[in-house]
Amino acid sequence: MTNTPQRSALLVAWLGLALGNLCWAGNALIARALSDSIAPFTLAFWRWCLALLVLLPFIALPLWRHRAVLRDAGWRLLVVSALGICGYNSFLYSAAHSTVALNITLVNTCLPLAAYVGAGLLLGEWPASRAWLGMLVASAGLLLLLTRGSWSALVGLSFNPGDLLMLVAVVDWALYTLLLRRWARYFAEVPGIVLLGAMIFCGVPMLLPLYLMELAGGARLALTPGNLAAIGYTGLFASLLAYFLWNRGVAVLGAARASMSNYLMPLFTAVLGWLLLDEGLQPYHWLGGALIFAGLLLPNWLGKRSA
Repeated sequence: MTNTPQRSALLVAWLGLALGNLCWAGNALIARALSDSIAPFTLAFWRWCLALLVLLPFIALPLWRHRAVLRDAGWRLLVVSALGICGYNSFLYSAAHSTVALNITLVNTCLPLAAYVGAGLLLGEWPASRAWLGMLVASAGLLLLLTRGSWSALVGLSFNPGDLLMLVAVVDWALYTLLLRRWARYFAEVPGIVLLGAMIFCGVPMLLPLYLMELAGGARLALTPGNLAAIGYTGLFASLLAYFLWNRGVAVLGAARASMSNYLMPLFTAVLGWLLLDEGLQPYHWLGGALIFAGLLLPNWLGKRSA
């Protein structure tokens, strides 16, 4: 009976991470569909402005009450804000303009590995051998999805400077996740939604110079229904909801285990493509998805067998 609340919290954390990755899968589809109509820093800036505008009425007073804790966090709050709010999606949106979606997703598979190694080096939390096994199984499923079950697709992959930018994005997100865990004691007294609001409050001014740079270069945001809907979705779901669920998952599960949920993103992207774009699901989708879920469940199943 004593383990029931703990198991319930773990289940809620995993479900939250899955929902967050579903939101980010929609974000990837939007970024790919509108890459020619919204400049990368413009989309990043306005999505976070909308998120802050929606969130601020609910967190203004809590932010003021926790101002001493946030002030003591100081530069640490600025660092996680720069990495999580300003960095990752700006790099991803920029990479989408100079590389193909397959390469972006393939490079993004480095995230769990980066988080596993980083958790050991920075946090002293080396994952168990069964966790590494689960990562390998999930990686096999993801590779099957990316190559569409064809060896020639893997052999024919080519890389360009945009892929290097995506690798920077992966390192950025891994650092954000690890430092959020490492510095958890500095934010322990701050509710998760309030901490997210503080990060957005710090991150938006960091995005402003990049947005102004795009404006100076001639980029403009056309106020079309599609562009406004994209900002609305990314601001509410890919920003507020997904980030809150991710931060909560990291706090409960740890950086390395939470990062494993990123393997769900390309699977969800395929399912959304089937539902929204009438892209048929092929046998490699089903097999790849089964391997991904097996990789996520395997460490917990082996852990119960050895308990």
